Amino acid sequence: MKFEVDKELFPFENYFLTTNNGSEVHYVDEGEGPIILMLHGNPAWSFLYRKMITKLSMQFRCIAPDYPGFGLSTAPDGFDFLASSQSEVMIEFVEKLELKDFFIVMQDWGGPIGLAIAEKFPERVLGMVIGNSWAWPLKDQARFRVFSWLMGGPIGRLMANSFNGVWRFFMKEGFVDARSDREMAMYEAPFRDRGNRKQTSIFPRQLVKAYEFEAQVEAGLDQLAGKPVLFLWGNKDFAFQEPELERFKSHFPDHVYHSLEASHFWQDEQGEVASDFLLDWVPELGRDSRQANDQFYPS
Repeated sequence: MKFEVDKELFPFENYFLTTNNGSEVHYVDEGEGPIILMLHGNPAWSFLYRKMITKLSMQFRCIAPDYPGFGLSTAPDGFDFLASSQSEVMIEFVEKLELKDFFIVMQDWGGPIGLAIAEKFPERVLGMVIGNSWAWPLKDQARFRVFSWLMGGPIGRLMANSFNGVWRFFMKEGFVDARSDREMAMYEAPFRDRGNRKQTSIFPRQLVKAYEFEAQVEAGLDQLAGKPVLFLWGNKDFAFQEPELERFKSHFPDHVYHSLEASHFWQDEQGEVASDFLLDWVPELGRDSRQANDQFYPS
């Protein structure tokens, strides 16, 4: 264990899976029923989903992994922390756990990574929950270029190494209302060690540098166009806002949308509300989606 977990805040059993590249991937696996795969972004970990896991695990099997270098997961020496590499690890994670007939909840970098998983296994994905993310190259958008350079260039790398500055920026801007000291201690725990911070600045640089990966994800969206999608969107996010939401909607005509009174990390700020929206959405799929399984959605 990389750090001591506050079991009152995160009372789940810890599981670990070793991937072919030597990553030790930590994940939560709670509850029984239809599978929900929950993917975090930067600089978060599965702790972000604690409220949703608590509520949804009463009816679902909730699986929430940490990417290598995040949360309780460890990365092998020489791991580059690039988006494409993290995606490959998560695809292997799904394969090794033999996950089938699952939903994916995705936000921030969980969006491109989760969609890459869905494009790899379209027949296994029942539906997708997307919030405050993207699925296309961002290098031509000025605001993302500037943010990518500031948080992921020399300044961002210095900030991350010196005082965990990239993490501090996200934690300040990512919540409408500040979290408690105990909660913030858990968010910070993976990055207290100065030697485990560079990945927090690599992901921002990847916003514009992961062009090929992002383009590949975008190219695969057509094969997912018929999938049911639930959009849960923090309406006060500093990063992904209405333009990204509307572009997503154009790709997925079979969608339901709910605005959340939250910033970037809506899974924490509005976890219970988001869970209720998801619970309402899944029975609708049971009646209306051709992909619904009677075992999962009894009449």
